[in-house]
This record gives sequence, C-alpha cells and structure tokens, in this order.
Amino acid sequence: MFKNKKILAYLLVAVSTIAATLAFYFWQVAYSPNLNVDGKQKFVLYLPKNATYESMMDTLRTHKIINDEVAFGFMTKRMGLRESLRSGRYEIEPNAANKEIISKIRSGNQDPVKLTFNNIRTKDDLIKKIGTKLDFDSNLLLERITKEEECAKYGFTSETIMCMFLPDTYFIYWDSSVDDFLKRMNSEYKKFWNEKRLSQAQAINMTPIQVGVMASIVQSETNKPDEMPKVAGVYVNRIATDMPLQADPTVKFAVGDFSLKRILTKHLSISSPYNTYRNLGLPPGPIALPERIALDAVLDYDKHNYTYFCAKEDFSGYHNFAATYTEHLKNADIYQAALDARGIK
Repeated sequence: MFKNKKILAYLLVAVSTIAATLAFYFWQVAYSPNLNVDGKQKFVLYLPKNATYESMMDTLRTHKIINDEVAFGFMTKRMGLRESLRSGRYEIEPNAANKEIISKIRSGNQDPVKLTFNNIRTKDDLIKKIGTKLDFDSNLLLERITKEEECAKYGFTSETIMCMFLPDTYFIYWDSSVDDFLKRMNSEYKKFWNEKRLSQAQAINMTPIQVGVMASIVQSETNKPDEMPKVAGVYVNRIATDMPLQADPTVKFAVGDFSLKRILTKHLSISSPYNTYRNLGLPPGPIALPERIALDAVLDYDKHNYTYFCAKEDFSGYHNFAATYTEHLKNADIYQAALDARGIK
C-alpha cells in the first residue's frame, strides 16, 4: 500500500514536471521573440489576394524574418493560419512573437498605407503619385477617371473628376480595390462639402465644382495662403464684369508646359478651352488638385475692386494688385524689368 502511494507520488511529480515543461515550451513558442529578431526597423509583409501559405513563407525566408521556422510552423498549424490566410499589409515589429503575428494575419488586422498626395496638376501626376503604394494597377484607376460613365457615378465628368481628389494624407488599406479607393475619395469630398460650405457656395452663386476649378487657378497663381482670398476676389470681379480670367496658369496647362517663366504671345493664341485669355469664364475643369485652403479662400474671397494683379518685383511670391489697367501696366513694367535684370526669358 505504502509502495503504491510512493509510486503514485513519483508519477504525479513526473507528470507535473512534464506538463510544466510542455507549458513553458508552448509559452515560449507562442510568446518569445521569433520574427524580425534583432531587427532595427519594422518589416512590412505584403500578402496579395492570391497569396498562399507557401508564398508567405518564401517571403519571410527570403528576408530572413523567421528565427525558428519549426516553432513558427507549429503555431501556424495550431492556430489555423494555413487555412485562413488574409490578404493585406502587415507590419512586423522587431522581436515580434509568433502568436502576435499569426493572430494579426489570421484576423486580417492589417496596417494601412499612409498615402499623401499634393502638388498634383494632371491625372498622370496623380497616377504616378499613387504608383505602387496600393495593390491595384494604377492604370486601372486612370481608366476609371477617364471614362465618362465611371466619373458620372460620383457626380463628375472626365474633365471635372479631379476636383474630387482633395490633397491630404490618408490611411488606406493596401489591398483596397480601385472602386474602394474612389469611394473613399468621394466620401472625403462629401465630408469637406458640408452644409456650411454648400451654403457658402450657393451664396456666391457657384457650385462646388466651380469653386474647385477656381481654387485650382488661385493656388496656381499664389502659394501664399494669406493672399489666396485676395486673388480669388480678382477672379470673381472679372467674371462679374464678363472679363476673361486671363490666368497665366491656365495657359501653361493648355500648352502642357508648367516650367514656363514667361507667357508669350504665341502661348496666348493657343486654341484650347483652358486658355482663359481666349475664352470667357472658368475652364471646363481644374488645372490642379484644389487644396482645402484654396477652396476655402474662394468661398470666403476678399471683397475689393481689384481686377488685375502682377507678381511683385522682389520675387517674394506675393503680388501687386490694381483696380485699373493703367495701374496694372505700371506694375507689369516693373516686374518685366526685374525679369530682364535677372536674365529670365
């Protein structure tokens, strides 16, 4: 009897020891650092929609991200990752544990892409900016924003669709489709055009698209936020008196050369709906992606009697404003002389 109890006690100790050892081992397998060990930066794992477990492992092996592949393989099988691989972009911090990363991928808890775009003039510029930052083919996006029926889905034409893309920084999932991206941009556009701004646009007899087109010209004329409302006021005054906008940036857009330092007679004569020296009113679409600050500058433009402005001769980026053509010519002569002095042609 005593001997049996002693044997049982030994067995219990042995089982407890084995259980504790196994528990410790499994804890280590699950929670000890195993991915991006000793890494100095995050490793970003991209899993496209057609990714397989094998292709994921190939990527991790190629970049030497897994320290103990046996332990990782055991956990992926135990946690069912092999049957539930989710596409996306996953950041792996230095010294990440198996369970942490496997849970992240299995649940599709991906890390969004930080997408910033600004200083965009054309559709091609926008496509280049987005480039390979998202999983979809950027050429497919170009196709979407060029087709009239696609643009009409969001209330735009192929000429005005660029008004929908508000320059900013956005956090977007890498595996978003083209349609997901367009819906997101349209949602951000609608957020900007809240009831207050819609009322402001109505008060100045402009649609949001017209505000966007004018804002694209204003921001192309000046990069000084404090001057934008004043420039916008000039264009409002010109439209009110049936005077051509005569905006040099629209001519550059029409010519397709944004590096022009001087607008010459040959440029002014170009036949294009974007040449505001030859056509009354706003051009058919924006000549750049209108920034929020420029949009608000148009909505809250300065009320004044200026109908002309010319770059200041100090090349500060600011302008001299004039109410009469005679006064404007004097300002223009001063600026032209400054250009000549610097040898700018």
